[in-house]
Amino acid sequence: MTDVRQLLIDSEAFLSGHFLLSSGKHSNGYVQCAKLLMYPDRAEKVLAIVAEKVKGLGAEVVVGPAMGGIVVSYELARQLGLPSLFTERENEVMTLRRGFHLEPGAKVLIAEDVVTTGKSSLEAIKAVEAHGGDVIGVACMVNRSGLTEVNGLPIYSSIDLDIQTYDEECPLCIDGVELVKPGSRKKF
Repeated sequence: MTDVRQLLIDSEAFLSGHFLLSSGKHSNGYVQCAKLLMYPDRAEKVLAIVAEKVKGLGAEVVVGPAMGGIVVSYELARQLGLPSLFTERENEVMTLRRGFHLEPGAKVLIAEDVVTTGKSSLEAIKAVEAHGGDVIGVACMVNRSGLTEVNGLPIYSSIDLDIQTYDEECPLCIDGVELVKPGSRKKF
């Protein structure tokens, strides 16, 4: 059995400190999945857990929101024998570009590295639906949201982690701990 938590630790992907998340919230922990994704054998093991959970859903395409979902989408699609696409922001709106298209009604699985609030997933869902796709679920390496679904769609994760987030009255700010923004989104 794959110990996802240990693979995250071994990859130095599980960070402690004071972080500004893409959502605008603060947190005492951060999962930098890119550190784990540096190792294809580790990515394969972690995403095999998700592949097993979603293999019977009837997905026809896997779509990952840029930046964090690109490699996750690719590896999950590889394991499922499906095509992999990605969404990206154009004029601050998530969309399919680069000649990507979906057949009307195509069954789409959204693939993320980490789900924290579900905002990137929601943006990807909206982009897929605007291109005629039918989203059937959200897959991720790490679910730290505490949620079981996004927009009524089930979340399938390799691991669920309970990492503290703060909306207001962040004790780390009060204690003067330096704030770090490790994510890729410019605005939240």
